[in-house]
Amino acid sequence: MNKSLLGASLIALAIAAPLAHAHQAGDILVRAGAITVNPNTDSSSVKVDQGPLRGADLGGKATLGSDTQLGLNFAYMITDHLGLELLAATPFEHEVKIKGTALSAANGKLGSFKQLPPTLSLVYYPLDAKSAFQPYVGAGINYTWMYDEHVGSEARANGFSNFNTKNSWGMAFQVGADYMLTDNILINAQMRYINIDTRATVENDAVAPGTRARVNVDADPFIYMVGVGYRF
Repeated sequence: MNKSLLGASLIALAIAAPLAHAHQAGDILVRAGAITVNPNTDSSSVKVDQGPLRGADLGGKATLGSDTQLGLNFAYMITDHLGLELLAATPFEHEVKIKGTALSAANGKLGSFKQLPPTLSLVYYPLDAKSAFQPYVGAGINYTWMYDEHVGSEARANGFSNFNTKNSWGMAFQVGADYMLTDNILINAQMRYINIDTRATVENDAVAPGTRARVNVDADPFIYMVGVGYRF
């Protein structure tokens, strides 16, 4: 999912003729669709923080791959214009690569990890509740749980082990739109930006006994979702 496709989806919703009344206080909205996490990665250099080489700066950067999964939204309309929304999804898996370090054996695919990004947001719908087209903006808090870290086979052959990542708290922002096809069925497109910061560590006794390296990563992904929903 990219920005141009999301923009086209929102424009298509905006020019469609109203067919049904939309969100009102007390409504519960459930949305589901394809959701893509596209990390906007920025990282520190790789540094040795444990072992005889402690303090060494190996340089280089870390990068994270994108992933697409099933996304779920659950929203409760507090008023005709304000909703409380929870974002959930099936687990995302991201490939981690290291490049440009002074240690050639460290460059390449390090491994992978999985993450779940539950996000709670307050969402504002500016249009009249009778409008079938409902654009919205929102802001909230995200907790990203990172788990199931694995060192890749090539990195493991080079002596790397015990790859770990740190969970993250951060702010989340979103824009999107619903369009009511009937009184209950809707289509949705949305884009989010989430502040996700983590610290990754990995050990390598082949370099020197007890060696552990770390890198701080600002993942800060853009998240895109297109799907369908139901209003209860």
